[in-house]
Amino acid sequence: MKPPSVPRKHFPVPASLAGERVDRAVALLTGWSRADVAVLVEAGAVRIGGQPVAKSRRLAEGEEVEVEGAPDADSPPGPEPVDFTVLHADADVVVLSKPAGLVVHPGAGHREGTLAGGLLHRYPEIAGVGDPMRPGIVHRLDRDTSGLMVAARTAPAYEALTAALAAREIERRYLALAWGRFDARRGTIDAPIGRSATRRTRMAVREAGKEARTGYEVVTQYEHPVCALVECRLETGRTHQIRVHLAAIGHPVVGDGTYGGDRNPLRPGRPFLHAHALSVTHPSTGERLEFSDPLPPDLAAVLSRLT
Repeated sequence: MKPPSVPRKHFPVPASLAGERVDRAVALLTGWSRADVAVLVEAGAVRIGGQPVAKSRRLAEGEEVEVEGAPDADSPPGPEPVDFTVLHADADVVVLSKPAGLVVHPGAGHREGTLAGGLLHRYPEIAGVGDPMRPGIVHRLDRDTSGLMVAARTAPAYEALTAALAAREIERRYLALAWGRFDARRGTIDAPIGRSATRRTRMAVREAGKEARTGYEVVTQYEHPVCALVECRLETGRTHQIRVHLAAIGHPVVGDGTYGGDRNPLRPGRPFLHAHALSVTHPSTGERLEFSDPLPPDLAAVLSRLT
C-alpha cells in the first residue's frame, strides 16, 4: 500500500499577477495568509517546474505554480493507517523501514499520511512520548529517502535514545549513488551546514553553519555512466547532510534535483539515498542491536543498468 497522497494545487499565473512575488501571488490565489504561504515555501512545498522556489521569486505570465498541501493547524497528528515495514518491536523501541515518499511527521503542506500517524495507529501509547507533534520520533529521514529508523515507545526509552543520538552512539549508514569518479576510496567531509543564504528551501556548506561530518567509502565505481555507489556514515545529523556534503565535493547524489544531481541518463525520480544499516544500544537491556535493509526495487533497478 502506498502512503496517502497529499493534495496538490496547480495555478497558471494570470497576466494580472505577472511580476508578483510567489508568496503574495499564492496568497491571492488561495486566500491563505502570506505568513502561511511563507511556511509552505520554506518547506519546499511551493514549486515551479518541479523545483522549490524562494518566496521572493517573481512570476511570469503563463508559468504554473504547484502547491503541495495546505497550511497546518497547530494540533498533534492523529492515528491513521500508513504503510511501513517493522523489523523489530518490543516494549521500548520500534525499528522500521520507511518507504520513499513518506513524510516522517506533520509539517508545512503535510498534515496527514505521515509516519508519526502510522506509529500512533500501531502503537497508541506513543502519543505521550517525546514531542507531541512528532511522538516517539528519535531522528528523521527526508521524505524521499528510504530506509531504517528507530522510534521510542516509552518516555525513558525516548530520553535514552535521544541522548545516544546526541552522543553519536547510534550508528547510521546510508547507500548513495553519486555522480563522478572519486579520487580517494574513503574519506571524511568535515564542513558546517546551514540554511542557504540565497535559497531558503535549501541547505548549504556555510562557515556560520552547524558542525557536520560525513564519512564515506566507495563501494563500487561505475564507468557507464561515470558514478559511484558510496556508503556514507553520519557523525552528525544535519538537514540534507549527505546530499549537501557530496554535492560540495563535486559528487551530487544521482536524482537529487535540489543539489545538482538530476541528470541524464540516470533519473530515478528521487535522490538515490537509502538508510541501509542501523546499530543502536537497547535502552533497557543494553544489548547492541544491528539491522540492515536492502535497497528498494526502484534503486536496485538503477544499479542493474550500470557497468
